[in-house]
Amino acid sequence: MEKTSQSDRSCANEAGISPSFLRVGPGIGVARRWRIPLIFSLSFLSLAILLGGCGTDAPKSATQAEAKPAEPPVPEEIQSAAESLLGSESQVLVFGDLAKNGKQEFLAANVVPKTPTNNLPGTIVTRVVVAENTDGKWAEVLRCDEHLKNQKGFLGLTPLTPVTGWRLQYEQNDEKGLQLYFTPLKGTTDSHNLPIGVRWNPATKRYQSLDRAYEHFLLESPSIQDARSVLR
Repeated sequence: MEKTSQSDRSCANEAGISPSFLRVGPGIGVARRWRIPLIFSLSFLSLAILLGGCGTDAPKSATQAEAKPAEPPVPEEIQSAAESLLGSESQVLVFGDLAKNGKQEFLAANVVPKTPTNNLPGTIVTRVVVAENTDGKWAEVLRCDEHLKNQKGFLGLTPLTPVTGWRLQYEQNDEKGLQLYFTPLKGTTDSHNLPIGVRWNPATKRYQSLDRAYEHFLLESPSIQDARSVLR
């Protein structure tokens, strides 16, 4: 009977007690080699789906931006009427049934362009008119130059001293119509005065200024000397 050496037994035992997950065979090596490319393939597939989804949103956003309606151009008739009242530098700001009285009107102004010395917020103007169309003819119903005036005289709260520049704010109300706010300025610096509110008065059928609560209309004065409502 052939004797088995101690070294042979040692080698045999080491091979027998080795755990199976440490054994590397041909099949296991192939599986591991394919596992890494498969992981990368799935990663690239997820990235491609994500980028593909982002790409579809971009044209949609561009389409929505292009679909935004542009502001209607100012009709030649209105622009011509504005220039006849304020000169060739007049700018029509808004037009339509502004007073909600069934008549066409426009708001135009001589706007001061933005410069390094004019960095005030809002629309800075030197002159403003509101004109109304009656039987095909445009007539001025409100003027702002050195003072605030309508067909009857100087509006309440207009400053007694001449004003060379105003900050103009305006908005459209579905029921009350065009609402105007005039803030007198001193040079190119803000004088921090309260705005003078002006809108159409259906009772008197003309534009009039409002009290400080912007609730009640104020009467006009026929001359600036008689206008006692000094802006404070």
